[in-house]
Amino acid sequence: MTEINGTFETSFAHVAEAFEKNFEEGDLGACCAVFVDGEIVVDLWGGIADPEKETLWGKDTIVNVWSTTKTMAAICTLMLFDRGLIELDSPVCKYWKDFEQNGKEKVLVSHLLSHSAGLPGFDAPITEDQLFDWEYTCKRLAGQAPWWEPGTTSGYHPMTQGWLLGELLRQVDGRTLGTFFKDEVASKIGADFHIGLPDEHFNRVASLDTESVDGPVVLTDQAPHPFVERVEKHGRMGAKLANTDRWRRAEFPAANGHGNARSVALVHSLIAQNGSSDSFKLLSAEAVDTIFEIQTDGTDHILGVPIRHGMGFGLRSDLMPISPNEKACFWGGWGGSLSVIDVDASMSFAYVMNRMAPSLQHDMRAGRLLMATHAAIS
Repeated sequence: MTEINGTFETSFAHVAEAFEKNFEEGDLGACCAVFVDGEIVVDLWGGIADPEKETLWGKDTIVNVWSTTKTMAAICTLMLFDRGLIELDSPVCKYWKDFEQNGKEKVLVSHLLSHSAGLPGFDAPITEDQLFDWEYTCKRLAGQAPWWEPGTTSGYHPMTQGWLLGELLRQVDGRTLGTFFKDEVASKIGADFHIGLPDEHFNRVASLDTESVDGPVVLTDQAPHPFVERVEKHGRMGAKLANTDRWRRAEFPAANGHGNARSVALVHSLIAQNGSSDSFKLLSAEAVDTIFEIQTDGTDHILGVPIRHGMGFGLRSDLMPISPNEKACFWGGWGGSLSVIDVDASMSFAYVMNRMAPSLQHDMRAGRLLMATHAAIS
C-alpha cells in the first residue's frame, strides 16, 4: 500500500481516490494539485522519489516536468506582450535581427507560440554538447528555412520552441527566460518552479523512471509524418539525460523545468483568475484572452493528432475535451505530466510524476484525476 500524503477538501474526495488508484495500477511517485478561485483545494503527493536511494516523495519533492515547462515559457512571452514590449502579430525579426534569414521574414511571434513557425527541429546533425550551447542552437535556428509556410499549420516544436521563445525574450529583455521567470513570476508568488535549477535543490529532485521511453517517442498510433523522422534524426535528447546534473543546471525552456504539481497549478491559478489575484497581477484579462485566440486547428504534423493551438497553449475542442467549459487550455509533458487551466471555472489542475509512460494516448493517470476534479466542481 502506497502512503498518500497531503490535503483535500471533502468535495474532492474522489480526486484522492483516483490518485490512490494510480498507485494501485503501477504509478511510482507523483503529486496532484488543484486550485479553485485562487485557493488550493487538492494538494496530494505519494510514492517513491528515488528507487535506488529508497527516497519517499515528500511535500517539497520536485521533478523534471518536460514540456509542461512550455506553459511557463509562454507565460513569460505573454508578459512581454502585456507590457507593450512585443506584438504577437509582428515578425520575430523585428526583435531578433539575425532571425531574418532564409525566408523567415514573415514568421510572427504568434507562430512561435502556436508551433506553426515551421522550425520543429534541426536541418542537419547536432551534437549533445552543441544542444547545451545556447548561442549555437539559436544561431542554427536563425539560419534555417521553415519546413512549411509559417502560420498555415502546426508541427509541434518539442525542443526548439524553448530556444525560439527564450532568445526572443533575451533580445527584448536582456535576461534569459529562466532568470526572467524566477525574477518576475516564481519569486513574486513563491512558486517552487525552476528553469535552470540551482545545485542547492538537487537533493530533492525525484529520479525519472525512463525505462519505458528509451526508444522513439510514441505520441500516436498513426503512422508518423515524415517531419517526425527529421526531428528524431537531428538532435533528439534521450530521457535518461534528465537525471544528470548537467541537464538540471541548464536552461531548456521547452523541456527542463523542475517543479511539482503545487507550483505548476499555483502559477496557472493566476491565469484561471483572468490573470491576477488580490495580491499579484501576472497578466491583464486582455492578455489572458489572447491565449484563447485560435491559431491553428487540425492534425499536427509532429504530434499526429488533431489539436487546436491557441497562443502558447492547447485549447479545448470536441476532440480534446479537457473541460466541459469552453474557456479552457492545457499542455502536458513527455511521460504523462499534465496541466489544465479552466478560466470559466476559475480552476487550475496539475499532475506531475516520475514514472514515464511510453504512450500518451494510453496513459490515464492524469486523465482520471482531471475527470474527478471536474466532477467535484460541476
